[in-house]
Amino acid sequence: MMANGLWGRAVGALVVGIVLSVAAAMPTLAQSVKVTVNGTPITDLQISQRVKLFALEGNGGGTKGATEQLVDEAMQLSEAKRLGITVSNAQIDDAFLQIARNLKMNTDNLRQLLQQRGINIDTLKDRLRAAIAWNAVTEMAIMPQVQISELDLDQQAASKVQAYQGFDYILKEIIFVGQGSSGRTGQANQYRSGFAGCDTAVDLSLNFTDAAVVDVGRRHATQLPEAIAQELAGLNVGGITKPRVVENGVSMLAVCEKTQAEDLTFIKSELRSEAGDSALGGQTATYLEDLRKRTKIIYN
Repeated sequence: MMANGLWGRAVGALVVGIVLSVAAAMPTLAQSVKVTVNGTPITDLQISQRVKLFALEGNGGGTKGATEQLVDEAMQLSEAKRLGITVSNAQIDDAFLQIARNLKMNTDNLRQLLQQRGINIDTLKDRLRAAIAWNAVTEMAIMPQVQISELDLDQQAASKVQAYQGFDYILKEIIFVGQGSSGRTGQANQYRSGFAGCDTAVDLSLNFTDAAVVDVGRRHATQLPEAIAQELAGLNVGGITKPRVVENGVSMLAVCEKTQAEDLTFIKSELRSEAGDSALGGQTATYLEDLRKRTKIIYN
């Protein structure tokens, strides 16, 4: 038994030696440095790999686009390092998994897809690392510089309010559940013709099959789809909207309370998001421009 063990180890050592000697004898692929960013080289192999990734994505940026994207990423990673930001392998793996899920495949399938197109998995992971790092830079250094005037938002929101959006409601939804919209709509119209107010909404629903009454609660007109808000504006308390076909049946809304109330919250939230995106985009462009001026970029 001892002899067999020694023989096995000897054979194993011999195999390893052969593999190492063959690997040493194989020529390495020469890589040419095309750009240096703050001392970090970008090679022709990296550029060609990024071009292949572009092709997989339907991006026609070609060699020039791939080169500039790699330069930008090198700058972004350098800035992240300066700010003490690090990206873990776990973060990259999570991002890789999310891409696979978005493509409705698992990570093994995504790896196979990349391999079939001649793309090294590190090509995608390198880009993910840069993207995650830059998101962190944006949150830490750029977003705090973005300022939005609440007064401007108030003025913009007030100018956007239409007459039908000046109401606050307490609503109930009456829904006829099930397939067959024509039959459901017929029952909904029968219900609507007998509707006498929210207090008897549930009792009335008991006369119909698969009818449910749901408390929607308080809603401002700006929180509702435009068509529904316009219809509700024309109803008094105790009114009910026309039947609408929805995903799970036919729906109507009953007005339990209605008051005049100009609420700009919902409109301001949308405006704030739009203004924030616009301001952040401008601030990011300025930050990148300044960063490029401070970065030592050498094209070979």
